[in-house]
Amino acid sequence: MSARAEATVLITHEVGLHARPSVKFTKLAKTFPAQVEMALDAAGPWFDAKSIVKVMAAKAPKGTTLHLRAEGDEASDALEALVGLVLRDFDEGDHAKSA
Repeated sequence: MSARAEATVLITHEVGLHARPSVKFTKLAKTFPAQVEMALDAAGPWFDAKSIVKVMAAKAPKGTTLHLRAEGDEASDALEALVGLVLRDFDEGDHAKSA
């Protein structure tokens, strides 16, 4: 039986999931062997979170809740890492500038 995980996270980044954050998000998702999908609504539509084209096309603004799900090896680790990235404002917030 394959590992499955689900998570939700609120986008607080000022301009939402625009180009730079989308690239960071998909690059991180690709580091995990699990299939990772995301949606802007729990009912879907769901799309491949490793596809920069699909993630950017979502145009998720600040205040959007991202719904994430993963299946396969390291599914939980993948979602934990992605949620962490979103919570850290894609490493573009004030704390990232001072680092």
